[in-house]
Amino acid sequence: MKYIVVICILLASFSCKEKTDKSSESNKSVLISKFAYQAKTTPVISVHRGGKSIKNYPENCLETLKYINDSITAIYEIDVAKTKDNVLVLMHDNSISRTSTGEGNITNYTYEELLKYNLEDDFGNETTFKIPLFKDVLAWAKANNVVLTIDIKKSVSVEQVVALVKEVGADDVSVIITYNMKQANAAYKAAPGLMLSVSARNEEELDWLLHSEIPTENMMAFTGTRLSPTALYQKLHDLGITCTLGTLGNLDKQAQAKGDELYQKWVNLGIDVIATDRPFAAAASLNVKK
Repeated sequence: MKYIVVICILLASFSCKEKTDKSSESNKSVLISKFAYQAKTTPVISVHRGGKSIKNYPENCLETLKYINDSITAIYEIDVAKTKDNVLVLMHDNSISRTSTGEGNITNYTYEELLKYNLEDDFGNETTFKIPLFKDVLAWAKANNVVLTIDIKKSVSVEQVVALVKEVGADDVSVIITYNMKQANAAYKAAPGLMLSVSARNEEELDWLLHSEIPTENMMAFTGTRLSPTALYQKLHDLGITCTLGTLGNLDKQAQAKGDELYQKWVNLGIDVIATDRPFAAAASLNVKK
């Protein structure tokens, strides 16, 4: 009888573990398989700050995302900040002065107070667009199957962002951006089923990641804003990890001055995702169509 009881306990334990494993598997974002490295796939355009330097279309603006998405297939890097009344919105700077008709820090305003101001484009042109709710952007992305890579500002906790992603049901279109191991570990703990953008600009940073608890399948590697040795890209690919290059800044300027064919040259070196301030030019060069 004693042995029968032990066997029953073991079977029950195995059954519970199997259910847990299946539950864990079902909670994984589809992006974990979608962004696993595969050779000879079409490069991905990542639109920095949701679109910059576009006349009449401000950065971190829902209308800008819609405008770009009408023309090209891309993913969108956005910045999430918090208002005085704890509402999550899109804003890159601590201050609203550069990108809107308002002045001062975003944490000094409630969301309702922010609605008094309009967003401005990078050339200082006032638009009728408002600072968007992060929740509304998540809902749009989910409805249109558009991937967002989410840069979390210092005033915001990763747990708060993850909670809203879960509330909207936007797991399958959300990637959490991290810049160091502390952030990466915190993001993985908060959302073990989500895709993470992790910093792997060199062998040392990659080694830190490989010795963490984060599975490589959860990782997209941001390799920096300058070219790394091709051996790093190859090592990441061998681990099944896609490579992102931030061409925003100097590399975009190089392409603009020397020719957009540079985007293809960088892809040929082992880059899978181009994070750029020139999404239309990069997409045309790489033949990324809608």
